[in-house]
Amino acid sequence: MAYKVIFTEDAENDLKRLDKSIRTQVIKKAIALQENPFLGDALGNKLGLDLTGYYKLYVAKKAYRIVYRLMGEEIEVVEIVGIGKRDKEEIYRLVVKRLKGIKKK
Repeated sequence: MAYKVIFTEDAENDLKRLDKSIRTQVIKKAIALQENPFLGDALGNKLGLDLTGYYKLYVAKKAYRIVYRLMGEEIEVVEIVGIGKRDKEEIYRLVVKRLKGIKKK
């Protein structure tokens, strides 16, 4: 079964800011998620940041992370919510900040 992979607007912007070689790797991972949405590792509480229900994937020799979640009653959509450097878990902080903005709307 093929799953639909979508990028949030913020994740699309993250993707555009990446170097072309890293962007290519992210796109390849997104294509792989179409076949297997459970490629990544489940996240939970990271450094006091609640990312329960989200997953992470690595690219570029683990220098970057892709954070995504599974959507739909029977996991029909994989939504990528953030792409960023692994350094000091900055991508997790960014995703939590984005999620707080979504919840306020």
